Amino acid sequence: MSEPHILYRTEGHIAIITLNRPEAKNAFTPEMINLWRQSLEEARADDNVRVIIVTGKGDTFCSEGDIRDMAAGKLRSLEMKKFLWEGVHRIVFTLEDLDKPVIAAINGAAMGAGLDMAIMCDLRVCSDKARLGESYILLGLVPGDGGAYFLPKLVGIAKALELFFTGDILSAPEALEIGLVNRVVPHDRLMEETLLLAEKISSKPPLAMRMTKRAVYQAQTSTLRSHLDYISSQLSLLTETQDHQEAARAFLEKRKPVFVGK
Repeated sequence: MSEPHILYRTEGHIAIITLNRPEAKNAFTPEMINLWRQSLEEARADDNVRVIIVTGKGDTFCSEGDIRDMAAGKLRSLEMKKFLWEGVHRIVFTLEDLDKPVIAAINGAAMGAGLDMAIMCDLRVCSDKARLGESYILLGLVPGDGGAYFLPKLVGIAKALELFFTGDILSAPEALEIGLVNRVVPHDRLMEETLLLAEKISSKPPLAMRMTKRAVYQAQTSTLRSHLDYISSQLSLLTETQDHQEAARAFLEKRKPVFVGK
């Protein structure tokens, strides 16, 4: 019996989602898309999970959709629209609704839709062996999975258009230089370093973490006045939490706080 196209496990307060089609460079399938969305929803519903990591099995993070299916004409016109809108884009919307931090551990090539899936995560830790590219133009396509929305926010409009127009492949250091990834680490230490970052984040007050994430994204589409009204409400609510009170006591008592998420 073959393994599922997505593997899900937890380590302490961290959920790890692994794309599991290494023989196909972790290209999308309907099964993978459905399991990916379900895993994100499971992590969101689990109060013990505070941080989520997404990575790929084998030597590729995600290579995009299956080009063999495209060449065979299996996904054309309305079939492609349905695959995106009812499948791949459900992951995008699930991530948009997810207040918990999500880290992409980019273990290898992230191309086209694969890169889009990495840049819609909150943070990116990248193997020094990884290669990243918006390769849609090389197939005569447009960025179909949110890349045209997310990439300009990370690297600016001009650089994003250059990557879209040329299909150029970036090395890990080049991706770091333009702000596409947060960190580049030795390949054999990728998961170790990503887990260390996830553990550091998960040790912070989870309610404040989630509200901070929501505040940052909310601010991208609001006026300053609306944002300050929103953030003043969030901060006021947090002053009533056990975590805030524990943090204040621990500071005065010169000890490490213990956060329970309440």
